[in-house]
Amino acid sequence: MTTSESVVPADLTVGPLSAAPGARTRGTVRVDLGTTTVDVPVTLVNGARPGQRVVVTAGVHGGEFTGVDAAVRLGALLEPGEVRGQVVICPVANPPAVYQGRLGTSPLDGVNINRIFPGDPVGGPTERLAAWLFENLIGGAGAYVDLHSGGIDETLCDFVGYRICGDPEIDARTQWMAHALGFDDVIVGLNADGGNSHAAAARQGVPAVLVETGQLGERDPAAARALVDGLHRLLHSLGVLDRSAGTEAAPPREWAWAGAVAAEAIGLWYPDFTAGDDVTSGQVIGRVIDPADGREHKVTAPATGRIFYGMRGLTVAPGTELAAIAVPRDPDSLTPPPVPANPHLPADPHLPSNPGPWNE
Repeated sequence: MTTSESVVPADLTVGPLSAAPGARTRGTVRVDLGTTTVDVPVTLVNGARPGQRVVVTAGVHGGEFTGVDAAVRLGALLEPGEVRGQVVICPVANPPAVYQGRLGTSPLDGVNINRIFPGDPVGGPTERLAAWLFENLIGGAGAYVDLHSGGIDETLCDFVGYRICGDPEIDARTQWMAHALGFDDVIVGLNADGGNSHAAAARQGVPAVLVETGQLGERDPAAARALVDGLHRLLHSLGVLDRSAGTEAAPPREWAWAGAVAAEAIGLWYPDFTAGDDVTSGQVIGRVIDPADGREHKVTAPATGRIFYGMRGLTVAPGTELAAIAVPRDPDSLTPPPVPANPHLPADPHLPSNPGPWNE
């Protein structure tokens, strides 16, 4: 893979795929997972002018269709002659989960890839796939966007998320990227711990954001087009495109994760909320009923705030996440980090205040 910054335009190469400056290439790359191989689709858009490399992935989980649709649309719309730098798009980053499982875990080994990034090149199949994605696509990028949706049993309020890694320059750039997408809500986490793709990227010095849009495994062309508009806004703001296809958006509301609640018992889940509801700490937000004896386990909100994620599936097991709650960020308690020396960054970025429980 070429580096994220180039003095002169250079060929963009991933595996057997290559795009010369001013060209676009689409195809698949065969990835060895030890016990099997998978074909990962990749679109390479190599601009005629030098600049940074931006990576967009979707299809990390199965059953999340809006991001996959938007990534394919973006790859078809970008004209290499209008691009400064390089854009790498991987619309189906986890083919086994997308095509065979349609859920969060891979049918190859039962592993959720978004818990084990940056992976292990000599580990199990999903660990190897995560390692390949970081080695060949994500690592060294100038900016990274991972597209997710609410799955087939999940309600969701659209939002952009990012993690604080502790490097003021990277944190400022990442926050600014989150705002540039133009979504109404941005949710932050105060650390970059864990195996989520954008957290692992942040730990490696790559400014990275998560986009969650769409819910219940819906196939919504309007949502996909809106997401493409947001990605165009971001690419324009990064200087990759000279013009934006999206309309200007109002500044987002900023939130911080305040709590999550998981099922404590196996049974049938009956929620008393929908995503977007405001709740108070201790409020009953649903019940898990044991189908064998009818016993009821009440589920209460662990914090006062707004529910951004909710489980709508009927059957749950212990540990199933039922809801995630965020609270408005308090800007008065924050200290602005230094602004990176980048002409596309804002004048007054701020750090978020609270770590997040969200496990995207």
